[in-house]
Amino acid sequence: MSDVLQLACELISRPSVTPEDAGCQSLIGERLRAAGFACEHLRLGEVDNLWATHGSGAPVLVLLGHTDVVPSGPAEAWASAPFTPDVRDGVLYGRGAADMKGSVAAFVVAAEQFVAAHPDHPGTLAVLLTSDEEGDAIDGVRHVARLFAERGQRIDWCITGEPSSTARLGDLLRVGRRGSLSATLAVKGVQGHVAYPEKARNPIHLAAPALAELAAHAWDDGYESFPPTSLQISNIAAGTGASNVIPGELQVRFNLRYNPHWNAARLEAEVGALLDRHALDYTLHWHRSGEPFHTPEGRLRQVARDVLTRFAGAAPEESTGGGTSDARFIAPLGAHCIEVGPVNASIHQVDENVRVADLEALPGLYRALIAGLLLDGAG
Repeated sequence: MSDVLQLACELISRPSVTPEDAGCQSLIGERLRAAGFACEHLRLGEVDNLWATHGSGAPVLVLLGHTDVVPSGPAEAWASAPFTPDVRDGVLYGRGAADMKGSVAAFVVAAEQFVAAHPDHPGTLAVLLTSDEEGDAIDGVRHVARLFAERGQRIDWCITGEPSSTARLGDLLRVGRRGSLSATLAVKGVQGHVAYPEKARNPIHLAAPALAELAAHAWDDGYESFPPTSLQISNIAAGTGASNVIPGELQVRFNLRYNPHWNAARLEAEVGALLDRHALDYTLHWHRSGEPFHTPEGRLRQVARDVLTRFAGAAPEESTGGGTSDARFIAPLGAHCIEVGPVNASIHQVDENVRVADLEALPGLYRALIAGLLLDGAG
């Protein structure tokens, strides 16, 4: 069994359902410390974070990942136990195999191999892991980034191991992510009998024109490789359950995925102004998940493009699609960020898996990225 496959299996066997780490970072810390890394375990709230560094000074390259996973769902729905790694027909099955214990294992092996070959490498190679990526993301990288800002910790480049490939390893390079902004809207009315609407105020009727305008609003035409900003209404709730009662309140939840044309504050103001025009009696609570980030053309994208072209046999698609990742917290520190990882075909699903051949190729891919950035392409 290869080193990366063995480590991935050891990580999968630890049921680290967010925000639990279940000993994954202790295991990784021991290995990195033995390889010469300085390791700092940051326990923030109920969340474990690991910051491991080798070398000193600039440039600083960070390998960013998470050891937590989403719940498995009913274990009986899986072909094999979700936290018992199982290799069948060249495929590794288990919760976290693709998202993202496989990438974390590959990071560790790549880092060990690189510093063994280049113990006096220029700059700093770092590994940053959290156990709060799949959950609330409060005391994970978001909190660590605040500590780094206070310390003046520099980060030049960040490679996140999220599963980004589509059909084959290395066929997609993620160079940015949209921002995510969620809202809970409560529209007040006056409850009453449906036979006497003049004695009531139906919040559904009052809010419907505003919601229609929100849903139809064209926010922008996109930004470079970003799609247009999108608002999606995800939940609507009102009423007592009786068909003859006009409800007294309507609750609506919606989310905006937005490109760098916007920031959260401007979007909040725009939505508030729209609701005000409809003269609604409302309250609106916002949750800012993260601002968009975009890595411009430069050394990081060029090195990644060259490396992925070698591994995939063709130039990668350069994309800003998908949801969010912890890179959204690192980018505001001034870092250029990319995401490179295994095929995204089974994450969060029953029987999550990764091809063993892809997993065993990942350390070499990450090692090539590290060398291309820290050694001017040598090694």
